[in-house]
Amino acid sequence: MFTADARTLSRLEPAVRRIVIVEPNAASARLLSDIMKGLGAREVYTESDEERALELLRDVEPGVIFTERSGEALNGETLTRRVRRSSMSCRMAPVIMVTGEATAAAIKGARDAGVHEFLRKPYTTGDLFKRVENVALKSRPWVEAVGYVGPDRRRFNSGEYSGARKRRADGSTDGPVDVKDQALRILVAAMSQFDQDPAQAMRAIRQQAQTLKTVAVKTGDAKLAIAAGGLEAFMGAGTVTKGGVAQPIGAIMALVQPAPAQMARAS
Repeated sequence: MFTADARTLSRLEPAVRRIVIVEPNAASARLLSDIMKGLGAREVYTESDEERALELLRDVEPGVIFTERSGEALNGETLTRRVRRSSMSCRMAPVIMVTGEATAAAIKGARDAGVHEFLRKPYTTGDLFKRVENVALKSRPWVEAVGYVGPDRRRFNSGEYSGARKRRADGSTDGPVDVKDQALRILVAAMSQFDQDPAQAMRAIRQQAQTLKTVAVKTGDAKLAIAAGGLEAFMGAGTVTKGGVAQPIGAIMALVQPAPAQMARAS
């Protein structure tokens, strides 16, 4: 029989105090709700329909979201993408997909939609606990790009996932060079896709300006810090246009190698 020590449960409590379960099957929702209450959940909300789930998420601001992959009025991947690209307070909340559809395509789809963890039905309490512990206590870097919004996919923690990793040392921490390179690639991609999704492009640019400024300060790169600070100030000054933001982004690109065109091809 599964048991968790009191200290771990205490650490989980802030994250699981309020949860939302999006599950078309009432029995499955009830089972998951009962287990989560045993792990410290105090407010548990359930919904079976994607549109109603989005309204619920706006209202209750959960610490963790559980979703099935599919249902008559539910697509868990689409739901996750819509949450990630929304302005809701819970847009960064951990999402755990709990489903019987554990094919390679389903797992990769969940990962690329911005899901934190994937859990195959039927599952044990211990299996569920591991997923909850991962999202509550083992934070992952957040990626705010245009093509993808969600936790760093290179650290996808699902026990079901067996796809190729993008890093030699999957559990290692990105160094300043890696963080800077990713931020620059995202800036290039955001500019190239600005017209298609201006709201998300601006959000991505704003996040990368902050990231680059932080990296520059840590590494003592004064020129990059000034350029990134200029981009951050521009993004917070008022109406942002593609033509207007091109200048401060260009100032950053002028300081780094490879050149923007090379980076665009790499992204």
